[in-house]
Amino acid sequence: MKATVGDRLIVGGTHGGDVRRIGVITQLRHPDGSPPYMVRWVDDERESLVFPGPDARVVTRQDRDAAFAAL
Repeated sequence: MKATVGDRLIVGGTHGGDVRRIGVITQLRHPDGSPPYMVRWVDDERESLVFPGPDARVVTRQDRDAAFAAL
């Protein structure tokens, strides 16, 4: 998994009652874009250091722009 500042981190719930969380990557800890990431969560504006698990994915700005252009 690789990311840049400004990408979205989406973490899916792994259990039935879990909610999906969306965050904005605000800081990288490694120059190659590998985890962990500092993430500001959209739902509560809190920041945390995240070591993404298998239920997480990165959505780049290019991916978001391409999705909106397809609408």
